[in-house]
Amino acid sequence: MSINVHSAEGDEAELNTTINTTPLVDVMLVLLIIFLITIPVALKLIPVQLPNARNIPTQTKPENIVIAVDSKDNVYYNNELITNNNEIIQRMEQAVIRAHNAGKPLPEVHIRGDRNARFQSVGTIVYDAQRAAIQKVGFILQPTNNPNQ
Repeated sequence: MSINVHSAEGDEAELNTTINTTPLVDVMLVLLIIFLITIPVALKLIPVQLPNARNIPTQTKPENIVIAVDSKDNVYYNNELITNNNEIIQRMEQAVIRAHNAGKPLPEVHIRGDRNARFQSVGTIVYDAQRAAIQKVGFILQPTNNPNQ
């Protein structure tokens, strides 16, 4: 039996000057797998169909209810000043009942709010429409060509 023993004074081991990329590739593959698994989960938490943006002119029908709120928070039901909030709800409920009895589609509420009106006044109208079982509520706006306004 023989053993080959190298002395410290003899041949020096050559230095390894290359970069070992195997651990880097392993880490990158693990990160890639993690991202491939988590991205579809993060993007599809709740399946919804987003609406398309479009500009449709308002079609005024006789059965639609137009409610206007001026800058002094006065409320007008089809151009008639209403001072009592319960009266608005009663009129909307009557319009729903009339449409239902006649077999017509339910009326829509179109809200024309002044730029300087308080949000609370307009929000109250939306809440009243909900209480009166109105299913469609829309806001009438002034069209503008300047997107900064």
